[in-house]
Amino acid sequence: MQFELTSEYLEKLKDAIESKNVVFLNHQLHELYAPDIGNIINQLNDADGAFIYGLLDEVTAPDVLLELHDDIRESLLATFSSKKIAEQIDNMDSDDAADVISELPENIQGEVLSHIEDLEQASDIAELINFEEGTAGSLMAKELVSVYSFETVNACIEEIRKQAEDVNVMYAVYVVDNNERLIGMLSLKKLIISHPLAKVEEIYEPDIQYVKTSTASEEVAAIMQKFDLVVLPVVDQFGRLVGRITIDDVVDVMREAAEENIQRMSGLTDDVDSNDNMLRISRARIPWLLVGMCGGIVGSRIIGSYDEQIQTHQAMAYFIPLIGAMGGNVGVQSSAIIVQGLANNTLLGTNIGSKLLKELGVGLINGLICAALIWGYCFLIEDWKLAATVSIALFTVILFASFLGTFVPLTMNRFKINPALATGPFVTTLNDIVGITIYFLVGRILYGMI
Repeated sequence: MQFELTSEYLEKLKDAIESKNVVFLNHQLHELYAPDIGNIINQLNDADGAFIYGLLDEVTAPDVLLELHDDIRESLLATFSSKKIAEQIDNMDSDDAADVISELPENIQGEVLSHIEDLEQASDIAELINFEEGTAGSLMAKELVSVYSFETVNACIEEIRKQAEDVNVMYAVYVVDNNERLIGMLSLKKLIISHPLAKVEEIYEPDIQYVKTSTASEEVAAIMQKFDLVVLPVVDQFGRLVGRITIDDVVDVMREAAEENIQRMSGLTDDVDSNDNMLRISRARIPWLLVGMCGGIVGSRIIGSYDEQIQTHQAMAYFIPLIGAMGGNVGVQSSAIIVQGLANNTLLGTNIGSKLLKELGVGLINGLICAALIWGYCFLIEDWKLAATVSIALFTVILFASFLGTFVPLTMNRFKINPALATGPFVTTLNDIVGITIYFLVGRILYGMI
C-alpha cells in the first residue's frame, strides 16, 4: 500500500520526537521506504529532522539523504563532521556521492574525501566532481561491468561475478579492447546460451549508443528518450569507457528542465520552489514584474495620447481590457506550443517560415470567429462604427499575436537563448502595448479622426 503523509500523521511524529519516544519512531520508520522518510524530514524543522535522521541505520540513511531538499540536506550536513559525512556517502553510488560532495564548501570537500576508506571510491568521486555541471561527465557513475573482447565466455562470466559486487543493478555488460576503448555491448542472453569457450569478440553487439563526457545533459536525455534506453555508456575523448548514465539520472534532468521552463514561462528568473525563503522568491519574481509594470506605463501613455478620442467616443474605453487580454492569451498559446515543440525536439529542422504561416492560418481562423462574435455584440448594444472598430482591431491583434508568439521563441532558440523566456510576461506585455495601439489607430480611421 502506498504511504500517504498526512498532517495528522506528521503531528504524531512531532509529538513522539518531543517526548523522545524512540521505540514508536523506530517502529514507524522501519515500515517506510527512503523516499517516504525523506519526505517526512523535508516537512520538519532542522532539529526534528536531524533527530529522525539520527535514528536511521547505516544502510537506510544514505538513501534518505539523497531524498532531501537541497537546503534541508545542506543544513543537516552542516551539523556533521567531515568523517561522519564520509561515512554517509561511503555506500552511495559514485554519481550520487559526487552530487552530495559537490554541494559542500570547497574546503570541506577535500577533508571528506580523505576520510573515505575505499580509495578507489574516493578517486572516482574526486574525478566526477571536476566535470562541468550539465554534462554527461557530471551525470555518470563509475560503477559498471566490462569485459575484454579477447576473453572467453567462461572467463567473462567469472569477471562479471567479481565486478558485479560493486554494482547494485547490472543493466549491461560492456566490451572494451586492449586499450579500454568501448567497442560494443554483450547481451546477457548471448552470454548464457553461448559455448563456454567462445570468444566475446564473436558474440558481442558492436552497434551501441554512447556519449562523451563533454556531451550536454539535455542531449543525453534526448538520446535515451529517442532510443528507449535505460542505461547509456560514457567515453572520454579517446573513446575509453569511463562510466555509465542510468535512466533515473536522466529523469532528474528532464524534470529539472521542465521545471525551469515552467518557471521561465511564468516570469521567474531563478530556480525557486515553495520552500525557499521570501527574499529569494521575491528576487526571482520581481524582474519580470517590473517589465510588466513598465509595459503598463507605456500602455497608459498610449491610452493617454488618445484622450480626445476616448472623450468623444467613450464606449471605446469599455473594450480596452478585451483587446489587451485577447492579444496576450493568443500570444501565450502560440508561444507555449512552440516552446513545447522545441523542448521535445519535434520542431527540429522545421522551417521558420512554414511554422509562421501555419500559426498565421490558425490565427486567421480564430480571429475571424472572435471578430464575428464581437461585431454582433457591439452592433446590438452600440453602433456599426464601434462594432467595426472592435472587430477589426481584435482580428488584427489576434493575427499579430499569433505571429509574435511563434516568431519570438523560434528566433530565440536560433540564437541559443532559452525560448521559454518568450512566453508569460514578455509576450503578454508586448501584445498589450501593440494591441492597444492597433485598437485606437483603427478607431481613429473609422471615426474619421485622421
